[in-house]
Amino acid sequence: MDFDVTKPVPEAQPWSEKFWAGTKQGKLLVQICKDCNARIFYPRKVCPKCWSGNLDWIEASGKASVYTFSTAYSMVEPKFMDELPYTIAYVDLDEGIRMMTRIVECEPEEIRFGMKVEVVFHERDGFHLPYFRPIKG
Repeated sequence: MDFDVTKPVPEAQPWSEKFWAGTKQGKLLVQICKDCNARIFYPRKVCPKCWSGNLDWIEASGKASVYTFSTAYSMVEPKFMDELPYTIAYVDLDEGIRMMTRIVECEPEEIRFGMKVEVVFHERDGFHLPYFRPIKG
């Protein structure tokens, strides 16, 4: 049986273009609502707290801590078999935003709840995906 091993890439939308442009420059951008001051991730057309469309962008520090995580060792789609094991996590950015990501550049058994991590970008088919790695030291 043949499998499609083409890995998916994000589908950029008009409201997420600045986010993806930022990642290409090594910047993690998040939205901010100019009306209620909410920090927003993932990119949206309107604020999920007050429904305002008055949104702007700020650069996040790229620092976070691991909220929760799960590591895949097997039984994944064939297109991701070459990346096993890999860890998917929710991290809490210093800016108060929780985002889903991958933890990279460490062994899965080294990952801990509350571990301090920093953003790093990995290129895939023209997109620079924000992953997180442990902060050394």
